[in-house]
Amino acid sequence: MENILNFLGSISWWIWIIIALILVAIRDMFLNKKHTISHNFPIVGHLRYLLESIGPEIRQYFVANNREELPFNRIERGWVYASSKNENNYEGFGTDRDIYQHQHIFIKNCMIPYKMDKDHPNKEDKTFLPCAKVMGLYNNRKKPYRPGSVINVSAMSFGSLSARAVESLNIGIQKANAYHNTGEGGLSPYHSNGGDVIFHFGTGYFGVRSEDGNFSMKKMKDLVTKNPFIRAIEIKLSQGAKPGKGGVLPGAKITPQIAEIRGVEVGKDVLSPSSHKAFTDVPELLQFIEDIANETGLPVGIKAAIGKTEQWELLAKLMVETNKGPDFITIDGGEGGTGAAPPSFADHVSLPWVYGFTAIYKIFQKYNLTDRIVFIGSGKLGFPAKAAMAFAMGVDCINVAREAMMSIGCIQAQICHTNRCPSGIATQSKWLQKGIDIPLKSDRLAQYFKTFRKEFIEITHATGYEHPCQFTMQDIDLNVDDGELTKTLEESFKYIKTPVEYTCAQDLKDCTYLGGYYKNQIEQQAS
Repeated sequence: MENILNFLGSISWWIWIIIALILVAIRDMFLNKKHTISHNFPIVGHLRYLLESIGPEIRQYFVANNREELPFNRIERGWVYASSKNENNYEGFGTDRDIYQHQHIFIKNCMIPYKMDKDHPNKEDKTFLPCAKVMGLYNNRKKPYRPGSVINVSAMSFGSLSARAVESLNIGIQKANAYHNTGEGGLSPYHSNGGDVIFHFGTGYFGVRSEDGNFSMKKMKDLVTKNPFIRAIEIKLSQGAKPGKGGVLPGAKITPQIAEIRGVEVGKDVLSPSSHKAFTDVPELLQFIEDIANETGLPVGIKAAIGKTEQWELLAKLMVETNKGPDFITIDGGEGGTGAAPPSFADHVSLPWVYGFTAIYKIFQKYNLTDRIVFIGSGKLGFPAKAAMAFAMGVDCINVAREAMMSIGCIQAQICHTNRCPSGIATQSKWLQKGIDIPLKSDRLAQYFKTFRKEFIEITHATGYEHPCQFTMQDIDLNVDDGELTKTLEESFKYIKTPVEYTCAQDLKDCTYLGGYYKNQIEQQAS
């Protein structure tokens, strides 16, 4: 035995490499039945699979130019990263964007911008920018809610995101006076750090689920009663990543904690059907909204990606006839994407945000319902110029998901669905999550929101307005490709935004229903 070991030890390292390559070649030629390339080109063929596996990283860091990548290019990601760190997010030597590109946005500035007086709220707080509308006020809900920020965290579930990521986002929105949408995975302890929360549920009814998988009103009431920081409830009809498609949560991913939060069994696959059991048509949906609002006292809204509009037309008609309806509507664009989906769904099902929102806003405007509804836009709107366009089209708030993820460290690796997220955000791996420093990342989310609002206010003032709700469709031009240089939003989308009732920023600050200050309110009451 000693002689054998001495002989093996005398073999040079390079001979061992040759032996290993010979073994790989034998395996490729005689045992490999699956991969034609490695069979026909032993050893060398493996380079093809290696290069393919690191292709996205090579393109992202070495090949693609600053404006070329999707879903977010390097300039967009760099702006979010710099804004979240309170670093210099300026560009030098002029824009490198092709400003003649189709659908490029032009915001029309005034010769004399809006000037704040010495007592203006933005003199004291350059980031103060609440929603101009109040959720639930028209429908006389017991607990109306004015979002304290026009930019907020969109629906992303605990389970889809890691515990430390959700907690970072939740603490961050408390610091930024915004709200946090729970996503359809239920309310977790990580959503419960004092910031405003919108409880969101879908077809699986996680968190408010009965033993037979149906919706439980009792659990909903108990949840709202025990958690007063829940300020509104959102019913998900569909989402941008996979509208009209259900999902399966594999049993292997259901930990005891996730099972308790979602109201499911440990280790057992859970099906989220493509449609709701609590209602089957539009009239039943309308009644379902009213039942939840009456039982909880909270504003209730719906979220959907847009395709056909006939049922939306019916909803608007019923709202006029009954004087009831959702307090807010979240329109998700087909370009949304924190949820994993088959390419056929992600690429082709549902309209992009600008087309989907246009279709829905026109319907509710036709029935004179726009004043009753807080419109929320969701779909790559987390940049001030895009937000200006959205507000000019009729939006009252925006929700951001991937932009929020980037502010806490997401690098757009695009492997959210594999549980191998390198930044620890979209994974349940304890090791990968350890890289998230919650105090630091929550500060960065808050700083991104504050920087966004500060720049958005500056753009708003440059156009002569005090609040972005005052934007009109004449204030934004788009490049078009039909022989004319530009068209206004009004000319492009064939409608005129209904003016939003607005007085001044001070009235928003003094509003009884203003959100985003939950902890402060509790402290004041205690003192």
